[in-house]
Amino acid sequence: MRRFAPLVALVIAGCSNAPHRTSSPMPANTAAAPRTQTADQQGVHALSRLTFGARPGDLERLRAMGVDRWIDEQLHPERIDDTKAEAWAGQFEVVQRTAAQLEGEYQNPGALVNQLAARNNGGLTREDSAQLRQARQNLRRIAEEVQVSHVGRALLSERQLQEVMTDFWLNHFTVFAGKGIREQFYLADYENRVIRPNALGRFRDVLGAVAKSPAMLFYLDNWESAADSARPRLVNVNAPAVRRAVQQRFPEVANPKSPAAQQLQRRVRAGLNENYGRELLELHTLGVDGGYTQQDVINAARALTGWTIAGPRQGGGFQFAAYMHDAGEKTLLGHTMRAGRGIEDGEELLDIVARHPSTARFIAFKLARRFVSDTPSAALVERAAATFTRTDGDIREVLRTIITSPEFFARESYRAKVKTPFEVVLSALRALNAQPDKTPRTAQLIAGLGQPVFGHQTPDGWPETGEKWMGTGAILNRINFGLVLASGRVPGANPMTFPGVDMLRQAPRDQQVDAVVGAFLGGDVSSVTRSVLLTGKNPLLDAAGGAPTATPPADEPMMMPPATPPANAQPAAPPANVMPGAPGALPPAMRPAQQFAQARANAPLPPLRGLAQVLGLALGSPEFQRR
Repeated sequence: MRRFAPLVALVIAGCSNAPHRTSSPMPANTAAAPRTQTADQQGVHALSRLTFGARPGDLERLRAMGVDRWIDEQLHPERIDDTKAEAWAGQFEVVQRTAAQLEGEYQNPGALVNQLAARNNGGLTREDSAQLRQARQNLRRIAEEVQVSHVGRALLSERQLQEVMTDFWLNHFTVFAGKGIREQFYLADYENRVIRPNALGRFRDVLGAVAKSPAMLFYLDNWESAADSARPRLVNVNAPAVRRAVQQRFPEVANPKSPAAQQLQRRVRAGLNENYGRELLELHTLGVDGGYTQQDVINAARALTGWTIAGPRQGGGFQFAAYMHDAGEKTLLGHTMRAGRGIEDGEELLDIVARHPSTARFIAFKLARRFVSDTPSAALVERAAATFTRTDGDIREVLRTIITSPEFFARESYRAKVKTPFEVVLSALRALNAQPDKTPRTAQLIAGLGQPVFGHQTPDGWPETGEKWMGTGAILNRINFGLVLASGRVPGANPMTFPGVDMLRQAPRDQQVDAVVGAFLGGDVSSVTRSVLLTGKNPLLDAAGGAPTATPPADEPMMMPPATPPANAQPAAPPANVMPGAPGALPPAMRPAQQFAQARANAPLPPLRGLAQVLGLALGSPEFQRR
């Protein structure tokens, strides 16, 4: 590791590795200064931070508009025509249909196994096996469409800041695809109907939409959370009159041995689950040091009892189940909720935490960290938090405070953030004006770099600081990705179509380097990077045994993984709450590690020469890895 230290340092240069608490900014700096980036740097910087990477012509368009006018346009996505991205997304059933429609039409393979086994005394007929195989194929297709539509929209959209903010909120309110089979039906709906429409709206709106989304209710187990046995419930489902009313409305529960009746009894007997109450306070609103207590966590969970998911036969989606709700008095963060109320408890809880001063600071800090620096100044965070409070959580205005600030346009912020794997792949594809691929191969490339789509198991989301992504193996993997992309092996991306390429093919090496640096690296690289591009020698690749030497088969992802998983890779074993039928950490369509290993072992890639080599090394350079 020591021999690679200088190279690793090049990638993370400009990103402070100083430890910091998740919800606390660094000490306040002096009064805000004027913008210290040059005019050219401001354009490059805005495109690198507020989009998933510049496409050919984007910088010229921004310069013609002026950076501030361009930022204002991106802050109002409703004014931007996005027909191309919408047409792309509209091809996919998971985007067109709601989660309830998907869950209602397609059989859950796990539940189907149990039904078929019960019907046939534990065995399966040939017809049963065919039915089960079809259910699994449907689930795999749904999982693939979730990934493909997500990546393609981020690649194509003209509303780039909205897409960046959608990515931010999907990470802030993270859910995990491998939680269980039902989660697969909810993911696209969560992205397209819960997160994206609220990405630049009011925080209370996105918080409320998340709280009622089946994706979050299922992921954090709130759909099963009910009042403890010692607590009063809003409705006693075992009372004779209530039981008769339930059976009239839902005849399937009349037979006490029916699956519906047994599920109802499980919910009646279920106790309090604190998962969502805890993460709501710690990760979604107040922050880890936001001033709440364990009793606040318990009372938040009590307020959210009965916030559950209707079954497919009842239309799916959010449902408030009065018979699960704790109707007792609750005190939370100094507020008392009187006894005898229902869904109002949860709504008031969301009102309280959405407008809490700790939430203003926490969200302001996370946004400043995402857009400015791993360690944003307290002064910037305080100004953004003040905007949050003054505007009742208007995210557009909080974001405007941050991305028009002197800190955003400070020289120290230029290339001070390390790209996530998602950003690396998307920015490289956008730089080449690539078209989206309808297969899951691009999503598999992202997963191979360590960030599978909807693949983070724990509710804290993917890291937002550079040092978390920059192990030696991860850097090597990113360099190899650049070379593979430049070789023309990535679907939808032709590396030899950027402006002026025909004149460069036979040009001297130094002219090729200058052109690639200008087109892909903002015209500004270190002497070390220039030397690598001129000589074609990358010390890190040489130390690891050279560039990739295999050509993947047509049906495999075009990526060479490191010999050992990155430090941040997810463990292979599923967490305890992964449901049967979802083996491993992710469903099959989201588990590419085996394919990557096979691709590396079996498929030699011809060594690159000339302009393609310059381009591949540039895409793997420290400058391209930072934004």
